Amino acid sequence: VQLQASGGGSVQPGGSLRLSCATSGSIYRIYDMGWYRQAPGKQRDSVAVITGSGHTNYADSVKGRFTISRDNAKNTVYLQMNSLKPEDTAVYYCKITGNGYAYWGQGTLVTVSS
Repeated sequence: VQLQASGGGSVQPGGSLRLSCATSGSIYRIYDMGWYRQAPGKQRDSVAVITGSGHTNYADSVKGRFTISRDNAKNTVYLQMNSLKPEDTAVYYCKITGNGYAYWGQGTLVTVSS
């Protein structure tokens, strides 16, 4: 199972980005799908998670600005990020659970700076 994250880049404060994470390989069923981020010198933290039934959970710092969604037919999870702030700068990682394991993507860098 491989996860391919994309959509990162550089944006000015107040801008938007959309991250995508596509899953490939043999996986019977995907349960939770989520996005995590790690800023330089900090631990990796949860940003947003969406369950198999569509329930979502967000970090307080991104509520109202970020939206997580999933396309089960494509085994893909998305993160729409609006009103970006400099403190959102980090490497963003996607993660899925399935086959009794947790799988991580390679990370995509998001830089918010003027």
